[in-house]
Amino acid sequence: MTVNITHVLAFHRVAAAGSFTGAARMSGVSQPTLSAQVRALEDATGLQLFVRTGRQVRLSPQGETLFQATSRLAGALQEVDAVLTGEQAKPKGALRISADSAVHVVPILAEMKRRQAGFLFSIRINNSAAVLSDVLDERADIGVMAQPSADPRLEAVKIRADRLVLLVAAKDAWAGRKRVRLTELSGRDLVVRERGSTTREVIEARLGEQGVLPGQVFDVATREAVREAVAAGFGVGVVFASEAGHDARLRALAITGADLTVAEYIVCRADRRRVGLIARFLEAAERHAATHRWVV
Repeated sequence: MTVNITHVLAFHRVAAAGSFTGAARMSGVSQPTLSAQVRALEDATGLQLFVRTGRQVRLSPQGETLFQATSRLAGALQEVDAVLTGEQAKPKGALRISADSAVHVVPILAEMKRRQAGFLFSIRINNSAAVLSDVLDERADIGVMAQPSADPRLEAVKIRADRLVLLVAAKDAWAGRKRVRLTELSGRDLVVRERGSTTREVIEARLGEQGVLPGQVFDVATREAVREAVAAGFGVGVVFASEAGHDARLRALAITGADLTVAEYIVCRADRRRVGLIARFLEAAERHAATHRWVV
């Protein structure tokens, strides 16, 4: 069977966008044309690549397998285009990053800046759910977050292993300790990130598993707000060890009695994995993680 590459790329556009409407908008090809091309590919192969429910579509198991292959194809074609247009040597534009914390991102960006004059970037700080949405909807080129994604449109690269720790005020009764058991958080007021953050999901899951009920739970939007609320005496806080920092007002304590290990991942659209500044960022991240033993 001879494969029609135009039909294959039409399938990839729809799979990457998550809808025929989105694919038409991003590719400049009309929705009826894309629909006809995908239907022709399904008819020629005898495969059902999408499950259609009204106006909604999702990949079938065969479609997910094909999308993994077409993502590599699309990346290769973009690399070819970059070579032919001279873009590969000097990636242009600004890299847009959506991250759950700047801690893991800034060292990588600093390395890129040292290697490439005129490098530009922007960072949005969000919870993990918003990071995924930013990358999928192409509001961001790169996402950095504490969980991978099973979405076949995305590729995830682990760059760091981390662990949740407890922040207490320097005047707190626990300030002289090095560690506390998770069960000791029973009745203690707790300062945590908003729902949707990995920090919140992990600590609530571990507390629930052991039947630990904290006191009042204060919900704040950023890790900086967690730090300030703890320093002001609202309660004890939970952050990643890499984000604990050095603040005379605070002490970071290990939490024992539960697995609070969390990994940090870079996510990007699979079809853009090898393109321009995205490829450069992933190379720099893997190099930095290896050099500084972020992943062991």
